[in-house]
Amino acid sequence: MPIDLGGKSLETDEEGYLADISQWEPAVAEYMAKQDELELTENHWVILNILRDYYDEFQTAPAVRVLCKQIGKKLGKEKGNNKYVYELFPEGPAVQACKYAGLPKPTGCV
Repeated sequence: MPIDLGGKSLETDEEGYLADISQWEPAVAEYMAKQDELELTENHWVILNILRDYYDEFQTAPAVRVLCKQIGKKLGKEKGNNKYVYELFPEGPAVQACKYAGLPKPTGCV
């Protein structure tokens, strides 16, 4: 189902991930979050930016452990854990956060 953003139609796969990750923009994340009745905060954006930066460098999403370590560096040790990530992205960092960040679905995710 395509995402309609200001007159632009962005194609997605059957699970809602962007078909062309180069079309991502912050409005895509806002749109997807709104569909999930989630309001993106500054802390959500920190995670989305970590995911995008990691993907730009390695062409894959980070493992949750690596993601948590990066979050801890940016937001403090008390937030660098699975519990914190799942509070922000209840469907999980692989499924929900990667989708909002415009990344492909990580391999091995059901």
